[in-house]
Amino acid sequence: MPRPTTLAPLPSSTRASRLNQLRPGGLSRGAAFVAIAAILVLFLAASAAPSPLYVVYQADWGFSAITLTGIFAIYVFGLLGSLLVFGALSDHIGRRRVLGAAIALETVALVLFLVAGDVGVVAGARFLQGIATGAAMTTLSAALIDLTPEHAPGRAGVVNSVAPLAGLATGALACGALVQFGPSPTHLVYAILLAGMLLAAIAVLLAPETSARRPGARSSLRPRVALPARLRADFLAITPVLLASWAVGGLYLSLGPSVAAGEFGLSNHLIGGLVVTLLCGTGAIAAFGLQGRPPQHLLLTAGTLLTVGMLITLAAIDTGPAWLAAAGTVVAGVGFGAAALGAFGTLARIALPNERGELFAVALVLSYLAFSVPALAAGLASTRYGLHPTVLVYGAVVVALSVSALGAQRILARRPPAVAG
Repeated sequence: MPRPTTLAPLPSSTRASRLNQLRPGGLSRGAAFVAIAAILVLFLAASAAPSPLYVVYQADWGFSAITLTGIFAIYVFGLLGSLLVFGALSDHIGRRRVLGAAIALETVALVLFLVAGDVGVVAGARFLQGIATGAAMTTLSAALIDLTPEHAPGRAGVVNSVAPLAGLATGALACGALVQFGPSPTHLVYAILLAGMLLAAIAVLLAPETSARRPGARSSLRPRVALPARLRADFLAITPVLLASWAVGGLYLSLGPSVAAGEFGLSNHLIGGLVVTLLCGTGAIAAFGLQGRPPQHLLLTAGTLLTVGMLITLAAIDTGPAWLAAAGTVVAGVGFGAAALGAFGTLARIALPNERGELFAVALVLSYLAFSVPALAAGLASTRYGLHPTVLVYGAVVVALSVSALGAQRILARRPPAVAG
C-alpha cells in the first residue's frame, strides 16, 4: 500500500547535528537513498509474488476459494498488526536494526514458501511475510525522509508514493512470467527473492544509521491510533475514497487471477500477474504523474474514475470481452493512484505536525481493513454462490462507495478548507 507522501524532512541544521552523532556507513547518502528505495520495491514485490501462484496452489492441493482468500487476509492482518506495534520502533532503536530484523523475518517466510508442501505452510509464510513487510514499510519510509537530499525535499514523497505500487506491479507480473515460462514455478520466484534479500541485507549493513537511539522503545510497542475531534468531519469526507480504492485493491490481489481464469478463460499465469500489474502499475504511474495537483481535485478524480472503471469491469464480466475488463482496470488504476495521493494530501493539509502520525495510523488501519475484510467476505460468498455473482456484488458495493465519495467531496467543497494550525 502507498505510504503517506507528505512527511517533511527534518530541517537541515537539526538533521545535520543528529547525523554527526550517528554511525556513518560505507554508502554515501545518495547511494543509500537509492538502496533504500530499491529495498522498498523489493519488499512489496515479494508481497505480491504469491498472487499468481494461488491458482497453482489451489489446483495442486484442492482447497476452496475461502481458503484462498483466508491466506490473503492473514497476510494483511499480520501486516496491520506489525504497523500498529512496530511502526515507531525504529525511532527508538535505529532504522538499521529494525530493517535487519524485517529482512531476516522475510527470509524465513521465503524459505517456508520454497519448501511448502501444503496450504498450512503457505498460510504461515504469508503471516510472517505480513509482519516483516509492515515493519519494513514504516522504517523504509522514515529512512527515505531521513536521507532526502536538501536540494530535492520532495523526492522522498514521490518515492514513497510510487515505490509500493511499482513493487506490487513488478512482483505480480514477474512471478506470473516465471510461473508460465520458467522451470519449477512454485520455487524459482522465491529463490530469486531470497537472493534479493541477501543484497538488501548487505545494503543495510553498509547504509548510514539515520536515527539516534533514544528511550521509550518498549512503550512504543503499544498500539495507538487516535483521531482529533476537530479533524473528524474532514476525515469522514475522505473515508469513502479510502474504502473504495483499497477494496478495489483487495479484489484484484485476492481474486483477480481467479476471475481472469474462471470468467474469461485466461489460464495463462502471466495473465494472472498482469491483472494485478494493470491496476497497481497504472496506479504507480498516476501517482507519479499527478504529483502537485490539489488534494480535492485528486479526490474528485479518484471517485469518478473508480466508479467508471468498476462499471466498465462489471460490464465486461457480465458480457465477456477480456479487453473491456482490461480497460476498466486501467481506468480504476488511475483512480487508485489519485485516491492515495488525494487522501494523504488532505490529511497533511489539515493536521498539525504532532497530529500526523496518529492521523496517518488511523488512515492506514482503515485502508488495510478495506483491503482485506471485503476480500475475505468475497471468498466466503464465492464458495456458496459462485465467483461470478460474488464479483458482481463486490463491484457494485465499490461503485456505491465511489459514488458516495463523490458526494462527500461535493459537500466538503462547500465548507471552508481546514488547515493545520
